Amino acid sequence: MAAKGDIKKDAPKRPIPPPAPLEVSTNSTDKTMAAALASAAPAIVAKPAPQVIRVSQDVSIGLLIKRVQPVYPTLATQMRVEGAVELDATIGKDGSTSDIKVLKGDPMLAKAAVDAVRQWKYKPYLLDGQPVQLQTQITVNFKLPL
Repeated sequence: MAAKGDIKKDAPKRPIPPPAPLEVSTNSTDKTMAAALASAAPAIVAKPAPQVIRVSQDVSIGLLIKRVQPVYPTLATQMRVEGAVELDATIGKDGSTSDIKVLKGDPMLAKAAVDAVRQWKYKPYLLDGQPVQLQTQITVNFKLPL
């Protein structure tokens, strides 16, 4: 009889097998879904249209359908004031102007320029077939009659 701690010399030494790799079991539905997703075309996600698009004066002038000439202020005429008034304006989806701000120009001419541009009308600007608001600069030139 062998004593405690004695190893039997006759016992074959067996190597300890490595652990099996971990596997995630899947059923046929999972495999079908994975195959469908792999073969599907990439999803097209519609981006929301921008709220307001900034365009150059050249683009906006091409959309202009009704231009009202400013009324030359009497005081500016008497004082022989002329020049350009630069405005920043929003053109709505319906073609109307709003949020008109004076960027630069003679204050005597500014109100007349704003009053005129407020009456201007534009063709709606379409982006992906939908009308959008535009932000643009508008220059109103005042030239004294000869």
